[in-house]
Amino acid sequence: MKKHLLFVMPGLAAGGGEKSLVNLLSQINYDLYDVDLFLLNHDGLFMEFVPKQVRVLPLSESYHLFTLPLLQSVKRFLLKGNLILAYNRFMYAIKNRTKKHTSIKEQYSWKHIEKSLDRLEKKYDAAVGFLEKTATYFCVDKVKAEKRIGWVHIDYDKLGMDPVFDSKYFKKLDTIVTVSEECANVLQNRFPAQKDKVDVIYNIVSSQTINRMAQINDENIYDKKEDEFVILSIGRLHYQKGFELAVAACKKLVDRGYNIQWNVIGEGEEREKLTCLIKENKLEKRFKLLGLQTNPYPYIQQADIYAQTSKFEGKSIAIDEAKILNKPIIVTNFSTAKDQIKNGEDGLIVEMDAEAVAEGIEELILNKELREKLVYNLSQLRLGTEKEIEKLYRILE
Repeated sequence: MKKHLLFVMPGLAAGGGEKSLVNLLSQINYDLYDVDLFLLNHDGLFMEFVPKQVRVLPLSESYHLFTLPLLQSVKRFLLKGNLILAYNRFMYAIKNRTKKHTSIKEQYSWKHIEKSLDRLEKKYDAAVGFLEKTATYFCVDKVKAEKRIGWVHIDYDKLGMDPVFDSKYFKKLDTIVTVSEECANVLQNRFPAQKDKVDVIYNIVSSQTINRMAQINDENIYDKKEDEFVILSIGRLHYQKGFELAVAACKKLVDRGYNIQWNVIGEGEEREKLTCLIKENKLEKRFKLLGLQTNPYPYIQQADIYAQTSKFEGKSIAIDEAKILNKPIIVTNFSTAKDQIKNGEDGLIVEMDAEAVAEGIEELILNKELREKLVYNLSQLRLGTEKEIEKLYRILE
């Protein structure tokens, strides 16, 4: 008899957690599991990749009304005589305006937004909140399940969340999954009472799929000139990804006479800020924001160097993808960098400042022997993590 699983996610717009979920869903054995997916937003780059066997659950009318602009939402609730939701919509807006940190906003506005969400009628064998914060809170407050699993994709201490708020939710989870050993250590130190619940499942990436998709477009994507070095970064345009370091490093390399173009795949709230930085440094022809790309793999394939300038990460899927495509990689020394890169063996780890990033890229440009060594070492690794799904099956038993 099939087990009934529920996955909860805010949405499937571009992002590492979102891609990780789609990859995981593609590996599930649907002869054994019946899978529902609850999303707060049914638009997004990865929606088309949700397997056809997965049932996407509908959203309630009250939630649709809650997501309208403030005055429109409050008016609609008042016309329906729903004073409770009108009040909570107003308080949701207040919390989002008065709390400064994005993570804190999401945590403390949950008690207002959850009033617009129905408790799911179906009982599940297991419910998985596949992202920290809202997805986990929904699993605890709105789902009937034999097992509840939370999933943390980041170094918990770096995201600015209130652990006191999360503690009462983590107590009600059966398992807290995270994506690397370093992230697991952080969680166990932050929540010692829950340390035995913490388990590690690496992000699922398929080397076979990535290599196949990398060959789909063999045109000269970057309009690369013969003596030009192409650098690529992938990530949400967000403070976490440190793209201001990338712009500053690019400026230093251009000033030193290197013929480079630096491309970034991703979208986010820092686009305007980064566009201004690019313009201020006169890098419009050198540093390019490419937006979202459904298939980033030809871009990785045709790049000369992959660069990750993050301030913090859980376990970067983009780095794993660049490794699978055997690209020379340079990353900043965020707390989990050593979980993915052996410095000098399959990539370079540099300090988290623009000069160090520039010097690392300069070394890769000038030292062909080093580049070839990194590429060769990567080519000898077995990098697909499809078998990580077995760890989830074990937790679900």
